[in-house]
Amino acid sequence: MPKLMLALLAATALTGAAHAKTIAVPPGPDAQERIQTALLDAKPGDVVQIAAGRYDLVDGLSLDVDDVTVKGAGPEATILSFKGQKGAGEGLLVTSDRVTIRDLAVEDTRGDGLKSKGSDQISFINVRVEWTGGPKETNGAYGVYPVSSSNVLIDRAVVRGASDAGIYVGQSKNIVVKRSRAEFNVAGIEIENSMSADVFDNVATRNTGGILVFDLPNLPVMGGHSTRLFRNRVVDNDTPNFAPAGNIVAGVPVGTGVMIMANRNVHVFDNEIAGNQSTAVMLVSYTQKFDDKTYNPLARDIVVRDNRIGRNGWDPKFAGGDIIKGLLGRDIPPVMWDGVTSHPQNSDPVRMRLTDGPVLNLRLPGPGQVDKANPDMTPNVAIDGAAVAEPAPVVLPKAQADLGA
Repeated sequence: MPKLMLALLAATALTGAAHAKTIAVPPGPDAQERIQTALLDAKPGDVVQIAAGRYDLVDGLSLDVDDVTVKGAGPEATILSFKGQKGAGEGLLVTSDRVTIRDLAVEDTRGDGLKSKGSDQISFINVRVEWTGGPKETNGAYGVYPVSSSNVLIDRAVVRGASDAGIYVGQSKNIVVKRSRAEFNVAGIEIENSMSADVFDNVATRNTGGILVFDLPNLPVMGGHSTRLFRNRVVDNDTPNFAPAGNIVAGVPVGTGVMIMANRNVHVFDNEIAGNQSTAVMLVSYTQKFDDKTYNPLARDIVVRDNRIGRNGWDPKFAGGDIIKGLLGRDIPPVMWDGVTSHPQNSDPVRMRLTDGPVLNLRLPGPGQVDKANPDMTPNVAIDGAAVAEPAPVVLPKAQADLGA
């Protein structure tokens, strides 16, 4: 690039930084118009500062300007209430890059709570998303919801009442979810069709299922891989499933701790997993019909090791669970694997290192063929597991990583 052009770009950046400002939004009437106007008027480098107070909104908000921070006075002080929302959209939709949403709460959206789409370096810090009427099928699907995004940071988020997933990251890459709490959702935390995710130091409790790592067919981004789940507390997930019929998580059994479906290279270690009535860790294939010729429905390259596992599996709610428990004469073991190792569309070796046994291997001949189960219980499962290297830690851009320090 010519030196003159580089100089002009540098000068433009410095000018923009020099003119960065704080746009203050105080409580009061016409909150909808004042907040949305602030988001529209913001320039790169600006901070939209929403003061403490309750803001009653009737429509969703949106931001499409790069390098903007939207900041409240804290998730119990700055509350954006969408109880009177007329449309079915999200509370706040971000479609720009290098955006930080922090220190505020979003309540009772008809759709999703906080969403980003196609964003790079998107950060949600110290936020709360809640449906205050408790778990209901009519609640919005997702609480904190980055999709098709890269360099995602979710830190100190609290989500309650989502009818799909409280914290959901989909079709994204380079992800950190940490120090957050998900409770009374269908899925507490879900990583779906995504690459390179670190999920750690979180609490997933009182959901239907605690932490899910899925890969689904017929989506623009598939082939999810390289997720690390560690130092999480996945405890007492006991909320009846309230997902709308037809939703993929409507099939998650109540009392599931960690569930991995059709994903690759997932490592589960150094977690506390206890008080989940169906199972501590469930490894399964995708069982629904699909016509995507590029999709691999099997879970493979899975490592489950060095977790602190308490009592789980005493009242399994998955299909055939009571029969399997009766055959075993005991609670469902800590790790349950469907045992599927071959499928016409699976081109990968199915490698497992499952050392938090005993392990229940259902030894199904194909996805979902529970009627042909030939269960076997062993202290552990090691199928070329030593060859499954742990993914490298996720590294976010420095400016973004510093936000979550």
